[in-house]
Amino acid sequence: MDVLTLALLSILPALVIVAGLMDLTTMRIPNWISGALIVAFFPVALIVGLPLGTVGLHALIAVAALLLGMALFALRIIGGGDAKLMAAACLWLGLVGSGMFLLWTGVVGGFFCLGILAARAYLAPYLRGAPPWVATLMSPRGDIPYGVAICAGALMAFPSSAMLAVAAAV
Repeated sequence: MDVLTLALLSILPALVIVAGLMDLTTMRIPNWISGALIVAFFPVALIVGLPLGTVGLHALIAVAALLLGMALFALRIIGGGDAKLMAAACLWLGLVGSGMFLLWTGVVGGFFCLGILAARAYLAPYLRGAPPWVATLMSPRGDIPYGVAICAGALMAFPSSAMLAVAAAV
């Protein structure tokens, strides 16, 4: 794999890490992250050598993920940034990668939520003087920054994506 391909393939991991950190510290995932993932996918897919039919399948999977995310947002289960980031990640991961992504996101998300709830119950008195984002995170009825789990799920699923498989075969 050449340096250019490696650099292009690092876009997904780099941006989901930024999204996870932003969600953890601000409880928001900026739209530019999901937008950059979407815009970058198509030229990267073509440069890496992903067949056009596979690119189309990735796009369909992303649309399905966005529709699912919109339903979860309407039910107030996830935030809007989470829904957009999930769809953008599914665009990069394809069919097999998206299945692994949803599995890992659910597993990591469950453990992360339990950890946050336990920290809120037992660690709050010890966090005086912590940065303001920690106080927000430890708020007893506060939201859980699920972008952290989405980040972890995308990173764990990326090795099983069609994009990486095609790039490694070249």
